[in-house]
Amino acid sequence: MSEAPTARQPRTRGRALPWLVAGLLLATVGMPSVAAFGKLPAAPEVGVARPLASNVSLAVNLTDSPSFSPRYLKAPEGTNVSIHLDNVGNYTHTFTLSAKPDVTLAPTLTPAQVYGFFRTNGSLANVSLAPGAAGWANVSFNTTDGGDSFEFVSVVPYQFQAGMSGLLNITLVGPGLLLSENTTNTPGFSPNVLAAAPSHYPIALDVFVTNLGDLSHTFTLASQSNVTLSSGNFTTYFMAHPPLVSVNVPASPGGTVWANFTLSAPGVFEYICEIPGHFAAGMFGLLYVGVPLPAVAPPPSTAIVEVWVLLGSAILLGVGLALAVIASLTGRFPRRPGSHGHP
Repeated sequence: MSEAPTARQPRTRGRALPWLVAGLLLATVGMPSVAAFGKLPAAPEVGVARPLASNVSLAVNLTDSPSFSPRYLKAPEGTNVSIHLDNVGNYTHTFTLSAKPDVTLAPTLTPAQVYGFFRTNGSLANVSLAPGAAGWANVSFNTTDGGDSFEFVSVVPYQFQAGMSGLLNITLVGPGLLLSENTTNTPGFSPNVLAAAPSHYPIALDVFVTNLGDLSHTFTLASQSNVTLSSGNFTTYFMAHPPLVSVNVPASPGGTVWANFTLSAPGVFEYICEIPGHFAAGMFGLLYVGVPLPAVAPPPSTAIVEVWVLLGSAILLGVGLALAVIASLTGRFPRRPGSHGHP
């Protein structure tokens, strides 16, 4: 009699084994279901350009030569220009900026004639500096001023006639747009779609590239729009059509570099990494400039998935775990009261 329980143990474990396996299978099916349906794919990430600051700072020294140093200044159209003036000489000088574009005064004019010109046409700035003094000339230019030149002179008698004049040239390229890009060890670009919507052309684009990994990369932009490169032809293509910009991204986490370039027309431009094997591994992206992004299908609704599929998956998981526990303890399902059967 005392040996009976020992004799029944192998049969109990034998009966428990199928239920244990079934419970574990249900649990295994339920867990991936929860993971799969609980996270849906998102739309591709797009890096959108933002305007660069429209303020420009320049610096000019006024000397006793007499002259301005430098004599030629440059600023983009549509910007606010702040010019720091420093009189490094022993005489008083002025920085007088003509309000009339594309007109240069003849050096043969008398001091009275120079004064007369500015009385008639006005000045954008007129700053007088004593020896050793410093000051600022602040001027704003519209986008319509692109391509114009404005002369600046010293109106102190005979300084202009001695050569103290210069030109402030306003370029056709207005305030630029800033884009951000990252490189990874995948290797890849993140994001691999950039978008800019300029209000005018040509437009200066500045891409700030940050390395999120520790591998070397390049940011190399095709100079022609709507050209599809391949891992087998990009070297030949760039020999015939030099890249619009190609910069090396430092091989260290957090390493940064600027990719600065100018575009004169809208289009879709491909950029790649030229490090061997990286482009073939999928390291490329597209820059949309003044061109609408292709439509992206919206992600599927998660309402039904979250309420029914996730609930059903959770129930399957719970049933599987319960069966595994019961089977491991009893080796079979509990019988109904009054049922009969062989052990």
